[in-house]
Amino acid sequence: MKKPTNAIDREIESSLSTGIRKRLLLHVCCGPCAAGVLPRVTPHFDVTLYFCNSNILPKDEFIRRLDALKLLLTHFTDVKLIVAEYNPQHFLQIVQGLESLPEGGARCAECFGMRLGETAEYLAAHGDEYDFFATTLTVSPHKDAAAVNAAGELAAENFGVKYLSSDFKKHDGYLTSIRLCKQYGIYRQTYCGCGFPSAARHDGDVSPPATQPRT
Repeated sequence: MKKPTNAIDREIESSLSTGIRKRLLLHVCCGPCAAGVLPRVTPHFDVTLYFCNSNILPKDEFIRRLDALKLLLTHFTDVKLIVAEYNPQHFLQIVQGLESLPEGGARCAECFGMRLGETAEYLAAHGDEYDFFATTLTVSPHKDAAAVNAAGELAAENFGVKYLSSDFKKHDGYLTSIRLCKQYGIYRQTYCGCGFPSAARHDGDVSPPATQPRT
């Protein structure tokens, strides 16, 4: 049997051997990614989702993705949901000057840092309610798990909390996402969040750059 290669798998193994369910604050980016992760973590942790995504533009898209997540949670009734403040101007300030860079570069690193930093900050303020945090971001084949985990580790260090590294693409996470989205009728978006780079942007007014579901 292979040894777990990341922290989330080690904690799952510990839960299986001890029977102890710890409390996981799970940053969630969207319904489809949650669909690929919740079947993996809910048997082992008491899970609270933290929807913290000021990068999602425009606001109508933010609401649509939040609604998709809430629909998914009708099938995971023991999972709690916290919705962080939506502040797209903060995101736009952080990535100013990086809009033309391709996905996966410095803009995305700043975005990971912002969202996971805010999640770590919430955990630090509610440390008696949770044991650690993780993120669903690593289930997407469009995301570099190493870069996501580096942002999570830095956020945890900055706020004095514990982050669980992960690669939820493993254990058929992405395939599970596709299957459950189809089964439950969950909206799958056509772009990550900000939609950069794209031809024109005016105060966060984004025209999706793709036409096929990609998350």
